[in-house]
Amino acid sequence: MKSTNIIYHNASVTRKRRNQSNKHKSAVIWFTGLSGSGKSTLAHSLEEILFNKGCKTFVLDGDNVRHGLSSNLNYSNKDRKENIRRIGEVTRLMMEAGLIVMTAFISPFREDRIAVRNLIPDGDFIEIYCKASLETCEARDLKGFYKRARAGEIKNYTGIDSPYEMPVNPELIIDTEKETLDESVSKIVSFLQKKAIIR
Repeated sequence: MKSTNIIYHNASVTRKRRNQSNKHKSAVIWFTGLSGSGKSTLAHSLEEILFNKGCKTFVLDGDNVRHGLSSNLNYSNKDRKENIRRIGEVTRLMMEAGLIVMTAFISPFREDRIAVRNLIPDGDFIEIYCKASLETCEARDLKGFYKRARAGEIKNYTGIDSPYEMPVNPELIIDTEKETLDESVSKIVSFLQKKAIIR
C-alpha cells in the first residue's frame, strides 16, 4: 500500500552544501557477502580511518538494524526484501544528510541490491563484495549459526538452505581469505580517493 496525499519538501540546506561544509562527498558503501565474510569488520575498520580523517560517517550493521527498524521482520525471502528496501531508503536519507554511509548486510538477492543502487545518484553507490568461501565463513562462525543451520535448527540461512547471489559487477571485490584487514581497508580508501569522495 502506497502513501497518498503527500508532497515532497525540498530543503534549502542541500546535499551539495553539506558536502562542501564537510569537505568530502557523501556516498553509500554497500558491503555484501556471506555471514562471516568480513563485512562488519571491514565497515567498522574503514569508518575508523575515515572518522580520523574528519569525515562524517555512520555504519548500519545488519544485526543492529534487526533490533529496531526491522525488528518485526523474519528471514523469509519477502521479509529479507523488505529489510533491504528499508535500509536502502535510510541510506539514501543519510547520504543526503552528508554522511558516508557504510552498510554491512548479507543482502543475498541481486535484485534487491540493484533496487537500492537505483535509489542512489549514479556513482554514489559503491558495492563491495566481500569474497570468502562458505568453508571459510563456517570456520569463522563463533556464534555457531552455520552449525545450527546445518542441523536444521535455523531455517532460511544464507549459504545453507537459502541462496546468496554474488554481485555481477561490483565496484570492488575484497578477498578476505587472501588479503589482510589492513590491505583490504587501504584498497577501499584508495578507491574512495580515486573517485574524489575523500581527499
